[in-house]
Amino acid sequence: MTDRLFANAVDIHGHPLRLAVRDGRFVEAGVQPAAAEVVDLRGALVLPGFVDGHIHLDKSFVGDVWRPHVPAATLRERLAVEKRLLAQAKPMVERADALIAQAVSFGTLAMRCHVDVDATTGLSHLHAVLEAAEKWRDTVAIEIVAFPQAGVASCPGTAEVLDAAMREGADVVGGIDPSALDGDAKAQLDVVFGLAERHGARIDIHLHEPGQQGIEQLLRIAFRTAAAGLSGRVAVSHAYALGEVAPDTLERTAAALAAAGVSIMTNAPGDRPFPPVRRLREAGVRVFAGNDNIRDAWWPYGNGDLLQRAMLIGYRSGFHTDDELRIALDLVTHAPASVIGLKDYGLSPGDEASFVVLDARNGADAVAGVPCARRVVVRGEWLPARASSLSTG
Repeated sequence: MTDRLFANAVDIHGHPLRLAVRDGRFVEAGVQPAAAEVVDLRGALVLPGFVDGHIHLDKSFVGDVWRPHVPAATLRERLAVEKRLLAQAKPMVERADALIAQAVSFGTLAMRCHVDVDATTGLSHLHAVLEAAEKWRDTVAIEIVAFPQAGVASCPGTAEVLDAAMREGADVVGGIDPSALDGDAKAQLDVVFGLAERHGARIDIHLHEPGQQGIEQLLRIAFRTAAAGLSGRVAVSHAYALGEVAPDTLERTAAALAAAGVSIMTNAPGDRPFPPVRRLREAGVRVFAGNDNIRDAWWPYGNGDLLQRAMLIGYRSGFHTDDELRIALDLVTHAPASVIGLKDYGLSPGDEASFVVLDARNGADAVAGVPCARRVVVRGEWLPARASSLSTG
């Protein structure tokens, strides 16, 4: 690989930044290698590659025709609508590939993808996403969650399919609404935690259950996490209940989550209360973000741009100061990188030289303004630009 020195950049604070790259990794930038190619970034902001902590590559219609949203009154009805629309869509491999390409063009270089795995769909979604991911293995790290969308205890045979998914390439065991959907929280969590221990895997549970019911689930999950010694390896996605309860209940629950090492994912959806990001972080809870559904049967919004997602989370959270805007940025960079266990992530010597170059003065400016002009570097090499107006010399 060519040695390069990326000069005249700025970091998240707007401070001058020089990045020296050798063999795809950052090295100390104090001394310029004699044969290095110098790339003048002309004052552009450099950020580590974005990390999508929650995405559904198997559901999206990106790469397909526009499909108008179909209303549904219940979760089961929504699942039926989704199955009908997916049956009419282009092959899943093509759609997953199109969404990965779009996300990468915005600077996403790692993601945690939830893939439907249950007794009704078998492993077909998993195999399709694995095929799409293989094409991108040298560009984007894709961690796969075996996600029981239709339930576990309420969908007989799903526990066995989840086990098979973990043997065939899934990395994380998923769950969903243990009481509201399955009607038996103990039975579902027994399966989920049992599989995680058997396969040495992480856990990520969708939790939409409201109010006190949702809080009870979070406390139950925190207890199981601590008992199993899985601190730092369990996440709960959505956890709307944290945004619906009184301050004392929130504080008590946050303390339990922090002590157990349970992380919380939010995408700050527009129609629901969502976890109070800053208060949870202050309590010691690791909070991260993802795009979740993107142009699929669940909602028509989204394009895969995590910087836009950070802006939306900051906007809904009432973040205004630079420090607060940098919190929103952390939710799509270092926080999810830690959750999915990325190694050598960042802009320090020894880290993989993969990063995003943006037309912004600092990190706060990037979150507030969501600049369209950006370029992506993977292991020191430029990726082909897609509709980018940013000149990098």
